[in-house]
Amino acid sequence: MPRLTRLTPDTAVGASRDLLADLVSRHGRIGDMVSTMAHSPAVLGGYLQLSRAMGRAKLDRRISERISIAIQVLQGCRLCLDAHVSGARASGVDEEEIERAHAGTSVDPAIAAITALALQIYREPTSITDEQVTALREHGYSDRAIADVVGVVALNILTGAFNLLAGLTPGSDTGE
Repeated sequence: MPRLTRLTPDTAVGASRDLLADLVSRHGRIGDMVSTMAHSPAVLGGYLQLSRAMGRAKLDRRISERISIAIQVLQGCRLCLDAHVSGARASGVDEEEIERAHAGTSVDPAIAAITALALQIYREPTSITDEQVTALREHGYSDRAIADVVGVVALNILTGAFNLLAGLTPGSDTGE
């Protein structure tokens, strides 16, 4: 059961009202997470900016969705996990690779390596080594793609933590 109420452009105030009104005018409707984030214009605005920025990331969506699955398994946000499994399927990731993503790995050594980096960023970023970054470059990842992993992890931490705090669960969201 949600712990925080949804806001609409009519019930939100200030910057949140403007952000929600813009989203509704462009998309027709907004999901529970976004409408609940509107309690904090700083959180909503930050989420929207980071989400848009990560839409321009160099990292392939099939990889970022697998990273997101691995992060959400650890973080425990079922709403996010379900969304990223759907996103992985929509981008062409097969069911076996989705299951591997749940375990934080892949049959592809390059994807397994970048997923391992993402999990390390999530758990213990101080333990990242020069050798790991060199190995990612040897797998063909650019510095930009490697840097994008931090954004993918950060976006997952933000959305997962917010949904857990707000009590948002699968079935309660009407789409972002």
